[in-house]
Amino acid sequence: MSAVQDARPQYLLALDQVEKLFVAITPADLDRPTPCTEFTLRRLLNHVVGGIHRFAYMGEGGRSEDVVAAIEDPADDGWPAALGRARARAVAAWADDAKLGRPTAAPWGEVPGGAAVGGYLMELVTHTWDIATSLGSGFVLDDALAHTALGIAQAVLPTEQRGGDVPFGPAQPVAEDADVHARLAAWMGRTA
Repeated sequence: MSAVQDARPQYLLALDQVEKLFVAITPADLDRPTPCTEFTLRRLLNHVVGGIHRFAYMGEGGRSEDVVAAIEDPADDGWPAALGRARARAVAAWADDAKLGRPTAAPWGEVPGGAAVGGYLMELVTHTWDIATSLGSGFVLDDALAHTALGIAQAVLPTEQRGGDVPFGPAQPVAEDADVHARLAAWMGRTA
């Protein structure tokens, strides 16, 4: 049996990174547009937290299609607390190493758990870029995480398989000297 790739450590780092952005968000920021054009910042935050809960549910043995990848606006304790609850649930749900090889019902089909972790890492790193860009705060994103996410994206989202049920637009052109974050965003269909 071949070894299963374990992206959980990178996923935890991606959660650390997005938490820093969640802490910086103010109520005045929530109606900002994002590079993920179908979402305002508020809707993107709902999607990110909901996506982490969906990922946790998958780790708990559930099927992704049973859970909407969104939440309602959080209660009075705010976005950082909502993210913290989702994080705790996902960490607990994926703590068992055996889950990396277990068949998992992801939004893109049944895959080994390790592939689901990689897919959700790719999504979280990309949406973190969306949030940082929306805030325009000059937040420095982790290059190593972006390199990992870009490698996953290029492996699982080839340009010829876009459209239809794939929720990513065509890869966008990017300058030859663009940084890894801009290259990831462009591969995921964003225009910087």
